[in-house]
Amino acid sequence: MRRKDREMSVEFGLEVIDRSDFGVLSLVDAHCEPYSVPLSIARDGMSLYFHSARSGVKTNLLTEGKRVRVVFVSDVRVPELIENDLLDQMLAEGSGRDVLGTKVFTTEFASAIVTGRISMVESDDAKRDALRLISQRFVPGKMAYFDAALGDALAVTSIYSIDIEELTAKRKKFAASGEEQRS
Repeated sequence: MRRKDREMSVEFGLEVIDRSDFGVLSLVDAHCEPYSVPLSIARDGMSLYFHSARSGVKTNLLTEGKRVRVVFVSDVRVPELIENDLLDQMLAEGSGRDVLGTKVFTTEFASAIVTGRISMVESDDAKRDALRLISQRFVPGKMAYFDAALGDALAVTSIYSIDIEELTAKRKKFAASGEEQRS
């Protein structure tokens, strides 16, 4: 990681995964071409779970033990650190150009990058548990209907897990004072 001053802990990275609306799975196909796809991912400990149809480009590429990377981003926002009136005044006085790139045209974010290996979830019990985990994360208010919705889903749905082997996390966030927070 180039910006070590923005590096965060593994625990912070796990929190980013849990807050992110989706993760982007990336891998390389047989022709050494990159392939990436956004997924609804749920985490249990150091394992990630997602579901898929049983056929298609993604399922053809997701072979047992293949190394993949998943990128998660959360808490993205453009901070309002310097009011326009103050910027106008600074520029009129011949100062302020140094803050434009670092305090005006910037974004706050939190990110986590996971590297791991793909496994297919095989048993019906494990598939059911993974689907419950995913559903609990994304539609918690509808869990009373989970069993009815499950129906034939196990027969037509593939479930994959990614064991987290490496996790890096990074954050850019400003304090109320306008200074970048360092941890």
